[in-house]
Amino acid sequence: MSHKILVVEDDAATAAYVAKGMGEAGFTVDRADNGRDGLFLASDGSYGAIILDRMMPAMDGMAMLKALRAAAIETPVIILSALGTPEDRVEGLTSGADDYLVKPFAFAELMARVQLLLRRGGGSAVVTHLRHGDLEMDLLSRRVKRGSRTIDLQPREFRLLEYFLRHPDQVVTRTMLLEGVWDYHFDPGTNVIDVHVSRLRRKLDEGGDKPLLHTVRGMGYRLGPES
Repeated sequence: MSHKILVVEDDAATAAYVAKGMGEAGFTVDRADNGRDGLFLASDGSYGAIILDRMMPAMDGMAMLKALRAAAIETPVIILSALGTPEDRVEGLTSGADDYLVKPFAFAELMARVQLLLRRGGGSAVVTHLRHGDLEMDLLSRRVKRGSRTIDLQPREFRLLEYFLRHPDQVVTRTMLLEGVWDYHFDPGTNVIDVHVSRLRRKLDEGGDKPLLHTVRGMGYRLGPES
C-alpha cells in the first residue's frame, strides 16, 4: 500500500492544513495548486490516494479527475469541495471520484475516509498494459501490437479496443459500447458502432492473423478466439 498522498488544492491555508495533518499521520504528502500540475504528478500512479478540490485555476478538479480516469489511472480520489448540493456530489461520484466531502470539514473525518479508501483499494495498482493472446496494448505509450506487428489506431478505435480488452471473451452489447466508448446513454440510431468495429477488425486481422473480433448475431461482439 502506498503511503504517498497527493493534495490538489488552490487554497494555500486548506492545503497546508491537510498536508500537515496527513504528514503527522505518517503519510508522505505532495501538493499541487491547480489541476494541470496535479494531473502531471498523479500520472505515474504512485499515490495511495488523491485529495482533490473542484474549483481551481489552469484545470479544475473535475477535468483532472476525468483525465485521470480516461488514462486508466484508478488511484482512489476523494473530492474536497465547497460545492455540496446533491447534484454536485452525484456529478463528482459519477465522474470517477471514490468519495466526496464538503467544506468546511473535520480533519478526523477526512482522515477516516482516506484510510477507508486505502484499505478498500489496497493501494490500487495501476494497469498500464492490457493483453489478450498475442494482442497487447500499452496504455501509457498508446501503442498496440499483435505479435511483432504494430497496429496504428485512431483515438476512437483505441478506446474501442481498450473496452474489448477490458471485457475479454465476453459478449459486449451495443448499449455497453455506446455508454462505455461514446458516452451515449441512448441509441442515436446510427451504424457508428458497426463502422468502427469493422475498421478495427480489419486492422487487427491484417496480414492473415486469425480473427479476434467476432460478431455475435443479435447480441453484440466478442473479443477472443473463435468458438
